[in-house]
Parts: sequence; structure tokens; C-alpha cells
Amino acid sequence: MSEDNQKTVRRWVPLEANPEIVHKCGVDRKWNYVDVYGFDPELLAMIPRPVQAIIFLFPITEAYEKFKAEEEARITKCGQYISPEVVFFKQTISNACGMIALLHSLASSDDEIIGPGLFNDIIQKAKNSTIEERVELLENCTELASIHEAAAYDGQTVAPDREDSIDLHFVCFVEVDQHLYELDGRKEFPINHGKCPDLVKCSAKVMKQYMARDPEETHFSAIALCKTEE
Repeated sequence: MSEDNQKTVRRWVPLEANPEIVHKCGVDRKWNYVDVYGFDPELLAMIPRPVQAIIFLFPITEAYEKFKAEEEARITKCGQYISPEVVFFKQTISNACGMIALLHSLASSDDEIIGPGLFNDIIQKAKNSTIEERVELLENCTELASIHEAAAYDGQTVAPDREDSIDLHFVCFVEVDQHLYELDGRKEFPINHGKCPDLVKCSAKVMKQYMARDPEETHFSAIALCKTEE
């Protein structure tokens, strides 16, 4: 049996949208995650600016998995440009997508957003690491696991069991070097969605495509990391 097959898959308690934990880990309190009330222009205009990242929650469905496989095959064959400034975390810990999305929303942020603390320590180490080394970094970070578990049980709803099968997933959209990147730890690599003159509008376009692929589904939502205080 290979070493990979012998490796025990770590499982965390599923985390609801509880982004307050970032302030405990060094993020400036002037920056907060706010609800996105919809993807129409007038609702997107309600989001405070500037916006650093968008975190999107959606259901994992058969249609999504089919699209994901086709997308990865196309990019593997044709290639894509990924800025060296993009920091991508592969998710190997079950139920960790909420925490991975939070890290993705901060990893390419300005210095003013994130100060001394756990997240800054992780991100600084990750910037000079390979994707495989980042996997080990997160898997071996007991402090991150403890913070995740505390946040999961501190949410507004009763936390699911760590063995529960969850069919909702968080991904993150960021703008790096004027391109829109989709960062999803379940995928093999970041997705470059092309030129991005406006993070909010460009992210909304992609999120609407997710919704169009599953018109019968209703479990879609988003939060934006933005500056809410001067």
C-alpha cells in the first residue's frame, strides 16, 4: 500500500460563515466580511468599497462536478497563466473549505489588512512554499485546527458532526495583477478568469454562471471582504 493510501484523512467540524475569527488571528478590524444581498447591479452597489475578496457558497451537485472535471481537463490541455503573486492552498482536510476560503481571501491582501498573528504567520510561510508544502503547513498547524473548531461551535447554528457529509462548499475570488482568480481548494490549481477591471462585477458574473448550471438549487450566497471603517 502506498504512503498516500496509508495517510489518514483529517476531518474538521464543518464551519458556517463565521468570519469574525479573522480578527482574533490578526486581521485589522477596519476590514470585515459583509453579506452580498444579490448579484444584480443595484445590490452589488451596496457593498462597501474597497473590496479585497469575495467568498462564495454553493452546493456541490452532479452538474457542478461534471463542469469541474471538464474545466480541469481543458486547462490541463491548453494551459493558463497564473501570477506568481497568487497564493493557492490545496484542501486535503475534510470540511475545511470555509477556513481555506478565509485564508485565500487574505493571502494576496495588502499589508494594511493583516497584521501580526496566526494568519500572517501561515501566509508568510506559504508565500515561499510549494503547494505540497502548504498542504503540510495546514495539516500540521494545530493552532489553526483549534481555532477552526472553536469557531464552528461558536456559530449561530448547532455545529454538524465532523463525520457528517456536507454538500455545500466555499470558494474565493480575488483580483491579482488585474486578473480575476477563483481559488478553490478542491481543484488542482487556481482558475484565471481573465482581465478584471472590477472585482465585484467580475466575480458576480462567474457566480451567476454557477447558479445557471443548477437552476433548481437555492443554496447560493456570498460575503465580501471590504473596508468598513476609515
